Amino acid sequence: MKTLRETKIGETVTVKKLNGEGAIKRRIMDMGITRGTEIYVRKVAPLGDPVEVSVRGYELSLRKADAEMIEVE
Repeated sequence: MKTLRETKIGETVTVKKLNGEGAIKRRIMDMGITRGTEIYVRKVAPLGDPVEVSVRGYELSLRKADAEMIEVE
């Protein structure tokens, strides 16, 4: 399955699964990224870190390591 990190700029994807454990997974969920949520990839920094996305009507920047834990479709 594809991760958020592999998603191209301008794509809208749906979250299928969150990997990770404990505090890291909880932090991602607290940002509003849960199963079934649509995410629009707005920008990716020149070196790939961070990734700027739109989630639930607001903009959010995620580290590559965090984006890799989010499986999308």
